[in-house]
Amino acid sequence: MKIHEYQAKELFQKFDVPIPRGKVAFSVEEAKSIAAELGTFPVMIKAQIHAGGRGKGGGVKLAKTASGVEEMAASILGMTLVTHQTGPEGRLVRKLLVEEGLEIEKELYLGMLPDRSTAKVTLMASEAGGMDIEEVAAKTPEKIVKVQVDPLLGFEAFHARRLAFGLNLSPELVKLFIPMVTKLYQLFCDYDCSLVEINPLIITKDKKILALDAKVNFDDNAVFRHKDIQAYRDLDEEDPAEVEASKYNLNYIKMDGNIGNMVNGAGLAMATMDIIKLAGAEPANFLDVGGGASEEMVENGFRIILSDPRVKGVFINIFGGILRCDVLAQGVVGAAKKVDVKVPVVIRMEGTNVEKGRQILEASGMNLIVAQDLTDAAQKVATIAKG
Repeated sequence: MKIHEYQAKELFQKFDVPIPRGKVAFSVEEAKSIAAELGTFPVMIKAQIHAGGRGKGGGVKLAKTASGVEEMAASILGMTLVTHQTGPEGRLVRKLLVEEGLEIEKELYLGMLPDRSTAKVTLMASEAGGMDIEEVAAKTPEKIVKVQVDPLLGFEAFHARRLAFGLNLSPELVKLFIPMVTKLYQLFCDYDCSLVEINPLIITKDKKILALDAKVNFDDNAVFRHKDIQAYRDLDEEDPAEVEASKYNLNYIKMDGNIGNMVNGAGLAMATMDIIKLAGAEPANFLDVGGGASEEMVENGFRIILSDPRVKGVFINIFGGILRCDVLAQGVVGAAKKVDVKVPVVIRMEGTNVEKGRQILEASGMNLIVAQDLTDAAQKVATIAKG
């Protein structure tokens, strides 16, 4: 789960991580009021969307006067902001962060995320702040300092010192940096985060360290434990189909292809997407209905797939274990009767009650293509992909 920058900074405040003064605004008038409340210029006007690269896309501007605040806020609020992370369709800006401007001496990078290969938390820091960390890693990897923390042993001062020395911080700044990064690690663990990132982390002219930007993501599987974080969810920033799927506990991710697919099991879903690509098409989604899916879940999953206008065909690939093939078949037939299915649907089933499932499909009187095996299914998908 992603949240906005202003929400991440609210969490930073809870953990005493220093941030610039500022507030969120939902209108131009609110932006003007917040700027007046800050009582100093310049101020930053920052678009709030779930994507990086906002500055390069024109979503972050500096206002030097009250009239400048009005002008900048009006130009950003309501715009469709396109960045390298939004895709060409962009995101509609519905809110702004109005924040005090600061005199910056140096920009740094700081981030932390789980490393599944080592079962540890990796902390990264770099003097090349303000840049995309992927670009720094590709061109100047020596500028990235990494420290790994065993979550069972916890974060210690020497971890923070190693990062501080790698950033070439002066002794006075090291004293500020160590408690700050310690609190960030506590936030990371307490809230089951999948990412905490500050880019840039700035050193000001008066020798303070502040999080000028803030990005925090959470493990979706742990959000149920944090009621306050659930309140941060912004459905306007999520794909409507993904929001709909979440209502039925379906693991659905929308993609850019033309062949929809429904599978039970994440590993089989990945393999199915490979099959679609080998057939000469592109997957339109990832949809794992899970091992214990009900007829209703299958029906809703099928309906959500067909709601995508780019879908030219659907490939349903199910291995019947906990989810029996007859239950799948009943769900597909039920959905097909309720939705005007205008694209070919290929169904490959194996496992529990497979023959009963095929009988249900064949007796439905609907145009559902039943494949005998995986090879047959791939050939039928290839035929659909070729038009």
